[in-house]
Amino acid sequence: MTGLFKSIAAAAGFAAMVASPVLASAADLPSNIRLVIGSKSTGGDTYQNSAIVAEALAKKLDINVKVDAVGSSEAFKALQRDSRGTTIMIFHDQSYLGNLYGVRGYDDIFDNYVVGPTVAINPGNAYLVAKNSPMQSMEDVIAAAAAGQRVRVAIQAGGVSEIGFSALKNAVKVTHPGAEENIVPVNTGSQADKNQLMFDGQADVINGSVQANEQFTQLDADDQKAMRFIWLTAREETIEQANPEGMGDTTRDELLAFTTPNVSVTLDGSKDFTFDKEFFFLFNKDMDAEQIAAIDTALKEIYAAGDIQKTQKASFFIPNYKPQAEAATYLKAKRDEYRHVIDAISTK
Repeated sequence: MTGLFKSIAAAAGFAAMVASPVLASAADLPSNIRLVIGSKSTGGDTYQNSAIVAEALAKKLDINVKVDAVGSSEAFKALQRDSRGTTIMIFHDQSYLGNLYGVRGYDDIFDNYVVGPTVAINPGNAYLVAKNSPMQSMEDVIAAAAAGQRVRVAIQAGGVSEIGFSALKNAVKVTHPGAEENIVPVNTGSQADKNQLMFDGQADVINGSVQANEQFTQLDADDQKAMRFIWLTAREETIEQANPEGMGDTTRDELLAFTTPNVSVTLDGSKDFTFDKEFFFLFNKDMDAEQIAAIDTALKEIYAAGDIQKTQKASFFIPNYKPQAEAATYLKAKRDEYRHVIDAISTK
């Protein structure tokens, strides 16, 4: 991506830079930092968000920051190997949800790493039905399950895609005990796979996103690919921070119709479940605290300046800087809340 990071000495090569870091004297930070991410895609939200932050950090600290889309397993391995600050990581809630769901390769991030500052929210986590479905709302979905109908929900198991499914199943359990058995997962992979299950009539509800699925909500009802949103898991106040034009041909006000309190998926009978997909830094647990503080301070100043927020919002991210200590406490509490949801529907 043009302009993502300052030009790097090509003759040395990136591997050599990591092997022999040159420290920036002002902050004692390496002059060349590898920013690994928990995704292999260079077109997804993790890469896009990380690229925005990397460019801002590189400019602020006068260093080189290279985003490396290696996927979660390799990213965690790289981070564990490097305590010098030459490798840092950005990921999202999948990093702890994977551990809660027992996915191999996901250790407890709060025990094994330093959880760093948050930087942004992707508010687009969504659930959809076919436009011609007899279930036109989450209320209809819950009522169908309560009436004994089997509701098939297409998800990618073990993380962000599954947490909303877990919340739905828990809500049915709270409001109609025993009927939660009628909310069944259809485990699959990519967003394209989830979409195809709906197109083929093999799923009644799918997990998707505003970014990936909004285009299908604009199709006529008689189109096989036509969908409708029935729930956005993001908090109402999160969506309210988006630009008024929203995403695609769906305005911010139209998106708000699918958030709590307009759509209710109860957590415990009195409070609604919400989920913001949040991006944050992770550091090697033995990385120098002064290096971490230098990055945190730089981010604080970047967000105080205000330019990065405009860039993030233009890409349908919600700016969400929290300093390292506050972020670690906040994310741990968030993890614990979702642990209760997962435990509540566990059959173990």
